[in-house]
Amino acid sequence: MTTLMQASHQWASRPADQRFLSLHELGAKTGYERKRSAGKVISSRSVTIEPAKDDPIRGLQIVGGQGNPATATHWSFGQLASLAGAPASYMRGLPAPLAADCMNFGLKIKRDVEDVGLLLTKQEDDSLELRAATGPRYGRVWNADIVDALVNRFGDGRTGDFRVPGEFGQQVPITRDNTTIYGSDRDMFVFLADEENRIEMANRRDGKPGSLARGFFVWNSEVGSQSLGAAFFLFDYVCMNRIVWGVQQFKEIRLRHTVSAPDKWLGEITPVLTEYANAAAGPVEQTIKAAQEKKLGDDLDKFLASRFTRAEMTQVKQAHEREEGRPIETLWDVTTAITAHAKTIEWQDERVAWEREGGKVLDLVAA
Repeated sequence: MTTLMQASHQWASRPADQRFLSLHELGAKTGYERKRSAGKVISSRSVTIEPAKDDPIRGLQIVGGQGNPATATHWSFGQLASLAGAPASYMRGLPAPLAADCMNFGLKIKRDVEDVGLLLTKQEDDSLELRAATGPRYGRVWNADIVDALVNRFGDGRTGDFRVPGEFGQQVPITRDNTTIYGSDRDMFVFLADEENRIEMANRRDGKPGSLARGFFVWNSEVGSQSLGAAFFLFDYVCMNRIVWGVQQFKEIRLRHTVSAPDKWLGEITPVLTEYANAAAGPVEQTIKAAQEKKLGDDLDKFLASRFTRAEMTQVKQAHEREEGRPIETLWDVTTAITAHAKTIEWQDERVAWEREGGKVLDLVAA
């Protein structure tokens, strides 16, 4: 079996003000930001960088076509610097007048005239903050819409079937130290799990019975720092460091923020979330049982060759022998072998790609 580190990375890196105790709490933040935010598309020639009036030596402000100044976040400043063809880290070290001249030269003279998509948010003191500077066709999916969809399907993330996971399968009080609900001005990440209605398996590992819980990740960025996506999986337990152990059936949907992203969110990810929220453990147990009963026999090598190279086939077979002490016999054995091999891979992206392939194999039961 393999492990997932995405939630653990979030747990290790998020400051206190980016940790939320419930989906309702995160929804209040994202909803407030959406109400006070607006996107606008203007010509790059209309964007001007100026020394800030309250800090003309170190501070910068951005002025658009209507002349209203806005301060940039760390992220949006990097995006503006990239549009200007200037290294952001170097620009941050220059005196404000010199940095403004360099970036204005890049935006107004060096590059061709192009439209720029700006995301502006009004702060509590009514000042403007520039949160993003993207291409004009950036397909923004609002964090507030995603959180609302999660609340509609799973409740508050604390009391329903799907909630912030416990520790080693046992419920514990949800605190800001162990929560798996995160959000900032740059992105959001949610990990919920159903550890009560576990999926019973007659042959979980090494011929012995066991059970698996269901879990999912959802992530997004309104400002272009990452894709929009969701991942669904079965697992043994989550430890105190928010590492997900014993993962099976990993399936992932990623959407780039193109102009069609909002429609794809509604058409591809939302229905899966709805199905996940409404599905009982029974159908999943039936799928696993069918996979355990589907013998491959003499077709094993042909089946593996249609998906893997010769070297990968050998690795998969050896992984199952090592994990289970016998050769691959069934479709379920193939998924077990894939995840067993995945846990030996050092790099997370490659490991997750193998887990994704294991999920595809199990889909063949319903085909």
